[in-house]
Amino acid sequence: MSRMTAYAFRFKGLDERDIALADYAGKPILVVNTASHCGYTPQYAGLQALWTQYRERGLMVLGVPSNDFGNQEPGGAVDISKIALQEYRVSFPLAAKAAVKGKDAHPFYRWAAEARPLETPRWNFHKYLIGRDGQIKAAFPSAVTPNDPRLIAAIEVELAAG
Repeated sequence: MSRMTAYAFRFKGLDERDIALADYAGKPILVVNTASHCGYTPQYAGLQALWTQYRERGLMVLGVPSNDFGNQEPGGAVDISKIALQEYRVSFPLAAKAAVKGKDAHPFYRWAAEARPLETPRWNFHKYLIGRDGQIKAAFPSAVTPNDPRLIAAIEVELAAG
């Protein structure tokens, strides 16, 4: 009997296209709940830098806009695009706005909360690193920036595992 993996989940994309994590099976995936009007919003630039640096080696970065913390993602796709795509020049995939906590949480986030109950998102820009096996390898709170040596080291370990 196999354990469920992150590859079982899909997100509706900000552009309405389906984002199936199974399409990235065997590659590390960094899943980050984002918000456009947060003190951590400048992390978009760092996430873009990670994506630029590591995507050719297999890293997938997925932003999941959420309004769960401080009402900091109140708008729709156009508003999110204006900040993420135009202001921060994000080119990694963005999901449509989704809940990341509570009973209405996206199924991925419910799975992650069950797998890592002490490492659930407590604010915007929480990061889950999914390993090549589809399991959560690490979780990083909002204050851990995309260029933090701990995050980079964890990504490097997963990239080297391939």
